[in-house]
Amino acid sequence: MRKLVYVILTALAVTLVGCVTINVYFPEAAAQKAADQFIGNVLDEAGPTAAPAPKQQKPAPQSDGQQPSAMLLDLLIPAAYAADTPDIRIQTSATEAIRGRMHDRFRGSLGDLLSSGAVGFTRDGMVAMRDAAKVPLSQRAQATATVADENRDRALLYREIANANGHPDWESQIRATFAKGWIERARAGWYYQDAAGAWQKK
Repeated sequence: MRKLVYVILTALAVTLVGCVTINVYFPEAAAQKAADQFIGNVLDEAGPTAAPAPKQQKPAPQSDGQQPSAMLLDLLIPAAYAADTPDIRIQTSATEAIRGRMHDRFRGSLGDLLSSGAVGFTRDGMVAMRDAAKVPLSQRAQATATVADENRDRALLYREIANANGHPDWESQIRATFAKGWIERARAGWYYQDAAGAWQKK
């Protein structure tokens, strides 16, 4: 009888596993931590982004005396789904090159534009010209080019992080996470857009 119960449970588990769809949720907390680290390195000159610390492994469950219901549960819930909040990969050769270019811009022309109030952080993770009148006429073309270069790198950054984590569909969420991070870490006197799109001064 006991053998028959195991056979039935095994057959049921195989059938259910074929029907179960595991949703891979966007790891928001891990993404925010990674974004803060990247942004801090760009703004605060903290050096290259450190590799994420290795995750601690959970001890394997004991199999001695395991109940059939527990065995079935183990079959239905993959370890990856039950694990702690996953890390998000943010350091690739492409993101490091982008970080370097952004860092140079913040130390130079973009930093000056932000400090003057001519440019601000947008609510969608980009930068925009807020008040062109604050830039001398002879320098406006260069300022426009700086904003375009920065936005090109930001778009590449968000796409690269999504692809590096095997989830191109996460790009908009990564962009939103970074948008929040840029605004939170803006320096005093810099401008940013609030949720309604109005410019605010830090």
